[in-house]
Amino acid sequence: MSLLILLTDVASAAAAELVVIVSARSPVVALSTEQVADIFLARTARLPGGEEVQALDLPLGHALRDEFYARVAGKSPALMKAYWTRMVFTGRGQPPRELSSMAAIRKLVAENPAMIAYLERSALDASVKAVLVLR
Repeated sequence: MSLLILLTDVASAAAAELVVIVSARSPVVALSTEQVADIFLARTARLPGGEEVQALDLPLGHALRDEFYARVAGKSPALMKAYWTRMVFTGRGQPPRELSSMAAIRKLVAENPAMIAYLERSALDASVKAVLVLR
């Protein structure tokens, strides 16, 4: 069953419309691609209004994760691995916290206005809001 889900995720990632999400209770209305890249690459831990933020990621090797970083940072999985190795080694940053599924990510973001993540647009519900659409 999990193999089927993984294959479905891989097939849909290439055609997926990705959205960057925050809690529906968050004051953030919109973010630019550059602001999102800064947050997910640990260049900043704050939203434009000054609020602290923590990024959440899908697991390493997930097709949607690879697509997200290609669109936001222009980096392949190999370049992302090298980036995080360098950031951790030099003490300048840690990669985003990983969660196992889009449902787990959506639930945690909905419960905490200090979280930010990405999902397929089709996974949105009223508990979260899109602040950036990546086509």
